[in-house]
Amino acid sequence: MSVRKLRLGVAGLGRAFTLMLPTLEADPRIELVAAADPRAEATARFAAQFAGRAYSTMEQLAGDPDVEVIYVATPHELHAAHAIVAAAAGKHVLVEKPISLTLAECDAMIAASERAGVHLVVGHSHSFDRPYHRAREIIASGSVGRVKMINALYYTDFLYRPRRPEELVTERGGGVLFSQGAHQVDILRLLGGGRVASVRALTGAWDPVRPSEGAYAALLTFENGAFATIAYSGYAHFDGDALCGDISEMGLPKDPARYGAMRRMLRETVSTEHEIALKNARNYGGDAYLAPTPSSEHAEAPWHPHFGLVIVCCERGDLRTLPNGVMVYGDAEAHLDALARPSIPRVEVIDELYAAIVSARPPLHSARWAKATLEVVLALLESARVQRDVPLAYQVGVPE
Repeated sequence: MSVRKLRLGVAGLGRAFTLMLPTLEADPRIELVAAADPRAEATARFAAQFAGRAYSTMEQLAGDPDVEVIYVATPHELHAAHAIVAAAAGKHVLVEKPISLTLAECDAMIAASERAGVHLVVGHSHSFDRPYHRAREIIASGSVGRVKMINALYYTDFLYRPRRPEELVTERGGGVLFSQGAHQVDILRLLGGGRVASVRALTGAWDPVRPSEGAYAALLTFENGAFATIAYSGYAHFDGDALCGDISEMGLPKDPARYGAMRRMLRETVSTEHEIALKNARNYGGDAYLAPTPSSEHAEAPWHPHFGLVIVCCERGDLRTLPNGVMVYGDAEAHLDALARPSIPRVEVIDELYAAIVSARPPLHSARWAKATLEVVLALLESARVQRDVPLAYQVGVPE
């Protein structure tokens, strides 16, 4: 029996695309047919690799009659405009997190997709990852009782990877809040029931050369009475993957010799233009791009992706998510609820997109879900600015 394929066009052949490429290549439900990117070297590689059509603008891609779904993987500040163009052309949309930079943009994206009668799914975010969904299944079963508290923390080198200038400007979606906070908040909302009531936060911007926020910590309260603490640092010192068995965020074994590699690379840059060139070189089509192979950081993940240490405290036990499953700590014993290695990395993203388009199954990671996550991210920034609790108004629960 033949598999119904989704004819996918890609807007933006940068870092997000390279991380999703192993998924898009390996899943038999996806056919890569077209792409748009202003970098000619990227579209040339795409055309050669996939025999697909190559465009330089989003509008050209949206006008391709053979494209059924557009994966919007452009910079954060362009998500809303590009998703609206895609929807207006009658294309279903998979848009990278964060959905947008403002709640008004979210509303415009929702309105555009509803007018066109198309689905809008937001991801990849780490809340798609199988260990977090397995933890949610354990919670929903009632075996450990209700969630009372969640603690999540992660330490990475995010701020010291090669960046374009706007990636270090908060108002343009730069810093760790929009890029990394969206992951962490999405996970907490999935595990805590979805509806955050208020946020109290602090942020840190401690390097004048990298002036956007590089760290944050916050207390989140949920409408159901649970609460959560989150902390993140992207300042490239302690490596949070040490708390996850030295498995990287992408599910791959860490090489200890790579410690500090990003900071060392940046010390060798001589200008903003040089840093942009470094980033472009590592992206798809660039001179230093590593195609998905067993020796590449983009290889098929031996374990599931993760986002640092996450512990869920429930009435009758605690849960700790790991790249290979969920540790369940009960009253008298602890055991690993093991998960098999993924045959296709991040396949859960395609599962949700495919079910929405082919089976009309409402996605968890809908635009309204993503708007609620963005509301929390914006509240983190606002709370740190005004030094008080910030109440929330647009939260949605986890579908049963």
